[in-house]
Amino acid sequence: MVLYWFARLILSRTAQVIWRIKVVGADRLPATGGYVFAPSHRSMIDIPLVGLVTPRRVRFMGKAPLFRIPVLSSLFRALGGFPVERDGNDRKAVRDSVAMLESGDVLAVFPEGTRQNGPKIQPLQPGAAYLAFRAGVPIVPLGMAGSEEIMRSRKHRFFPGFASVVIVVGEPVIPPERTTSSVPRASVDMVTARLADDLQVAFDEAYRLRDA
Repeated sequence: MVLYWFARLILSRTAQVIWRIKVVGADRLPATGGYVFAPSHRSMIDIPLVGLVTPRRVRFMGKAPLFRIPVLSSLFRALGGFPVERDGNDRKAVRDSVAMLESGDVLAVFPEGTRQNGPKIQPLQPGAAYLAFRAGVPIVPLGMAGSEEIMRSRKHRFFPGFASVVIVVGEPVIPPERTTSSVPRASVDMVTARLADDLQVAFDEAYRLRDA
């Protein structure tokens, strides 16, 4: 936990100086209880930047093979990460995620899946909505403008570039209350569609503010 806060402090100072990071709409974040962060995803730098949106500790999933490397495993776990198998059938990761949310943690899930390019939010995977349904918590869309220019659109990608970053916090999406022990697929699809619309709005607004 100490390593997490130390790393966040260093990143926060660095981000302010190098990328002039600005977070808009932080007052929309739930003050208490767990929730799912659902950010746009254009760069690997998105992962640590999400941790700057809230003073609360953010948990995130990482590819399981990385957690089999002793030093990296210890580092990722200290920074809030936990392993997930990428075959889509990791039930333990789902149980762990729901338990974290129910205990009041903040969990980041990138609903576009892998990194994407361009100004259009790509079709979302249902994971964020499903976890929110299971745990009975809100989903908070995050539109992140500028991260693609830091690490994806540069000729030399080994070193981060200089670009301003604006992160817009969208209105929380509240899943309907469950009436059965199961999670209806139709309800998950409905919330995912709503999230896609709201995430696009936040993403567009982030670029509008950044380029103004």
